[in-house]
Amino acid sequence: MSRIKLFTNGIIRENPVLVLLIGLCPTLAVSTSAINGLGMGAATTFVLTMSNIVISSIKNVVPSKVRIPIFIVVIAGFVTIVQMTMEAFVPALYEALGVFVPLIVFNCIILARAEAFAQKNTVLNSIIDGLGMGIGFTLAITLLGSIREILGNGSIFGQRLVSADANTILVFILSPGAFIALGYIIAVFNQLRKAK
Repeated sequence: MSRIKLFTNGIIRENPVLVLLIGLCPTLAVSTSAINGLGMGAATTFVLTMSNIVISSIKNVVPSKVRIPIFIVVIAGFVTIVQMTMEAFVPALYEALGVFVPLIVFNCIILARAEAFAQKNTVLNSIIDGLGMGIGFTLAITLLGSIREILGNGSIFGQRLVSADANTILVFILSPGAFIALGYIIAVFNQLRKAK
C-alpha cells in the first residue's frame, strides 16, 4: 500500500468513527462543541502517533505474552503527557473534556492500531497510519461537535451565528442529540463513499 493511501485510509476508507465505529464513547460524550471535538481529536492524534512510533520501535523485543500490558503502559505514558500539558496550557478545555482525557488510554482506536498495525510495520508507516487515523478521528469528532453546537447553541467554535434569544434545538447539546447527529453523519458519509 502506498504511503498516501495509508494516510488517507484512516480519513476515508477506515475512518475510526464513521466506518469502523470504534472510539464512540469519547466521540459522543465530548462532542457538545466544535472546540471540544478538536481538542479531543488533537489529543488522541498525538497519543496515537507517538504510541505507534514507540510500539513499532520495540516490537522485536516485546514478548507476545505481555504485549498488551506493555502497549497500555506506553499509551498511558503519552496520555499523561497530554493530560499535564492540557491542564497547564488550556485549563478550560481540559476541564470541559474532564475524565475523557485520561480515558484516552483505553480508547479502542489507539489499542487497535497498536495491535493491528504498529506492531507489524515499520516506524515510518506507523507514523503515517497514526496521523491518518488520528486526523480521521479529529475530523469526524469536530464535524459532529460543530453540527451539535450550531443546532443546539447557535454558535460555532464559541462564535454566535444567531442572536442569543433565537430558537435552537436543545436536544442536540444533550446525549440523544449526539446519537441523532452521528447517525445522520454516518448515513451521509456512507452514501458519499458508495457514490464514488
